[in-house]
Amino acid sequence: MTLLGAQQFLSFLGLAVLITLSPGPDNLMVLSVGASRGRQRGMAFGLGCAAGCLSHTFLAAVGVSALIAASPIAFTALKILGGLYLIRMGWQALRSRGGAKVDSSSQNPETVGALFRKGLIANAINPKVVMFFLAFLPQFVVVSRGDAPWQIVQLGAVFSLQAALLFGTLGYFAGHIGQWLNSHGNAGKWLDRIAGTIFIGLGLKLIVSR
Repeated sequence: MTLLGAQQFLSFLGLAVLITLSPGPDNLMVLSVGASRGRQRGMAFGLGCAAGCLSHTFLAAVGVSALIAASPIAFTALKILGGLYLIRMGWQALRSRGGAKVDSSSQNPETVGALFRKGLIANAINPKVVMFFLAFLPQFVVVSRGDAPWQIVQLGAVFSLQAALLFGTLGYFAGHIGQWLNSHGNAGKWLDRIAGTIFIGLGLKLIVSR
């Protein structure tokens, strides 16, 4: 089986970390759960969100495999559509005017297991995350290495593992991080700007690459 190349792995990992850390529903929910219900529950919810990424990896690998089998032109079309989708996400992030806020007022006494399942299901059924994976993962496939679906599986596993580590850390330090974000509204805005620039750059790269 073809393994990811070192440069392929490092470039993907660096961008995956930046994207995971940029303000979004998942990481802000992890912070909110951790701040209001404690470290264990925050970590459980975060790990559930990360595990949900595996379902999107499977869908992306199957979808790309089917397109490659059907037509290389269809695979190229997917990359172009994915590029346009990433550019749209980037433009929305650049236009964002609100900073990240963490709500620590909830006191719902859900168990650790229930919160893990909640994070897992919330991520797994989110159509926006499905679209993101279909747009994001294929551009890191090196066609010359062969076995594109297996490359996507590895990329998705890398994304899920780094998300588990970062979400778990966010859940553990949720109280401190949430207070800092709430008192530094510009931090969330700058993270949005960085993420938006990355999305637009990746989208353009997808469209012009062959």
